[in-house]
Amino acid sequence: MSKNPFLFNTHDLPRRPGEMREYELTFEEHEVLGFDVLAIAKDEPIDIDIRIESVAEGILATARVQTEASGECGRCLDPVFYEVDQNFQELYEYVEDPRQARKKNKPGKHRPQKSEDEDLDEDLVRQMEGELIDLDGPIRDAIILNLPINPLCAPDCLGLCPDCGVKWSELPESHEHAPSDIRWAGLENWTNL
Repeated sequence: MSKNPFLFNTHDLPRRPGEMREYELTFEEHEVLGFDVLAIAKDEPIDIDIRIESVAEGILATARVQTEASGECGRCLDPVFYEVDQNFQELYEYVEDPRQARKKNKPGKHRPQKSEDEDLDEDLVRQMEGELIDLDGPIRDAIILNLPINPLCAPDCLGLCPDCGVKWSELPESHEHAPSDIRWAGLENWTNL
């Protein structure tokens, strides 16, 4: 299993609410992110300006993600490039010290029951791994959720002629194909001697 390139060490940030640090990061080694028709290439740098803040519950990460996706036009298959410039904000909760958790769960201590909605909310909260925060999910969401599903080289791209496969923009206005009758297809290349 390959190492997660999006793990970030927050060791320099004191765990006192109000503390803040800012970083400029570049991730150059990652897997392809996106779709078959438009994606961030494996070697395309992903630049991140990130601010991490210490809050009572954990660390709040606010970041700007910038990179370039490449692919092909959904109509004419020409290469397309799409600038990604997105923001995200994510809270990473501190993982509870196991010794403190044992004290809270001693017999005789009553823990309030959580509703089903509270349990679902807890599943959505990201937790720190020691002093590491995993930026993988927020980066993927910022990139993939904002890529167009059907990229176009231009909004008015006409695409390809369905009969000859040439771009409509390169064909004369009078371009048309005679409708072929499938019943005569076997005689198309026949010549009279």
